Amino acid sequence: MCSMDSISTLLRQKNFDEPSEIEQIKKYVLREYKTKVGVQVRDKDIVLSVPSAALANTLRLKGPEIKKLYDIEKKLTFRITG
Repeated sequence: MCSMDSISTLLRQKNFDEPSEIEQIKKYVLREYKTKVGVQVRDKDIVLSVPSAALANTLRLKGPEIKKLYDIEKKLTFRITG
């Protein structure tokens, strides 16, 4: 069993900063489309959770530009949440 001291130590050492791709994509979409989106980085892709199909399609078309702009190699996947 872990003691509270060891759990506390582990949590202090954990880096809770978001990957840079998350912040960059969120800022891009907010700046260009005035919409907040969710971004999740996974092993093989980056998932953008967007409120509408229209925005998902627009971002899908802009995908190559976004990937080049922010030097992203992973696939961009879009999830409609609204």
